[in-house]
Amino acid sequence: MKKVKKIVLGSTLGFLAFSFVSCGNTNAKLENSIDKDKLVLGFDDTFVPMGFKDENGEYVGFDIELAKAVAEKLGKEIVFQPIDWSMKETELNNGNIDFIWNGYSVTEERKEKVAFSDVYLDNRQVIITLADSGISSKKDLAGKVVGAQNQSSAVDAIEKEPEVLSSFKDGSIVTFDTNNDAFMDLEAGRLDAIVADEILAKYYIKQRGEEKYKVLAEDFGKESYAIGMRKKDEALVNAINKAIDELIEEGKAAEISIKWFGEDIVVK
Repeated sequence: MKKVKKIVLGSTLGFLAFSFVSCGNTNAKLENSIDKDKLVLGFDDTFVPMGFKDENGEYVGFDIELAKAVAEKLGKEIVFQPIDWSMKETELNNGNIDFIWNGYSVTEERKEKVAFSDVYLDNRQVIITLADSGISSKKDLAGKVVGAQNQSSAVDAIEKEPEVLSSFKDGSIVTFDTNNDAFMDLEAGRLDAIVADEILAKYYIKQRGEEKYKVLAEDFGKESYAIGMRKKDEALVNAINKAIDELIEEGKAAEISIKWFGEDIVVK
């Protein structure tokens, strides 16, 4: 049995936003996405540095820029649609968005729900604590309060190690709507540790002050990022794979990667 307890933040607003998105054009659910002029990209607009809202209210990030470059290759317009991350596959398969593109980790469970593009970035699930926490290993998490984003691959990764999960305080993970909320609780002392994507954690820690945090040497496993689409959209999957291959060959993908990560980490 999964042992996860959730802190719900802004649930009423989330429900209203989901209801609004669900009232979109139902014809979008029936047509093949490759035939559409506009493609709707669903993402968590707090997921730095992949896709997020900057101080000017603009959507920015590695995935945002890569998606724009792919859209140009395909001759399509991209509509960026923030979504409740816990509802991402539902939004996709209901036809409200055309792909999930925002540090979306490939898992066996997700393969049953969506069609994945080729992998374009590698990642791992790291453990973050405050610098003075005294925690240095998974064993030290026994009796501690550990948090992660709801319905994230971090939660999936922890649950694959039930002996570690059962050692947490109350034998459970405290989950949050966003990783930002989890980091705020860590800083406030309400959490002892967070499990999150390394790519997000490194960027977040750099922005907030590297001296404040510690990333443990142990982790909850490696994984890879890809783009999730409906299983019927094989033509779109193939078109996106081709476009990304071309962007890699032309050096554009490396250019975007260096801008956001300081190095070229795109999977060739």
